[in-house]
Amino acid sequence: MRNRLYSRHKKPQPKKPLSNKSVFEIARELKELSRPTSSYREQSLKIHGLICAKCGREFDYKDRHLLTVHHKDGNRLNNPPDGSNWENLCIYCHDDEHGRGLLADYLKNKEQ
Repeated sequence: MRNRLYSRHKKPQPKKPLSNKSVFEIARELKELSRPTSSYREQSLKIHGLICAKCGREFDYKDRHLLTVHHKDGNRLNNPPDGSNWENLCIYCHDDEHGRGLLADYLKNKEQ
């Protein structure tokens, strides 16, 4: 009787999905899925260099993490291989760029 009560209150264990894929195949697929979103940054840095397009500050390998990729049309999914929709901006100029849009929207709504 005791075993029956215990088994009734046990948490159900999640079932592992059946797959014929090896760990290496799954890892490769996950890398391929993540590639489009992360590789455009490296492409932009190679094309446009380690310099902010707005303030002109130059960066080196140690502080390149302060350099971001701004999408000119605002669509982060629009990543042409020639880099025509990108500009490298330092974090300060990038914040300023997006802040100007917010301020413009605010002022536009206030006038109406």
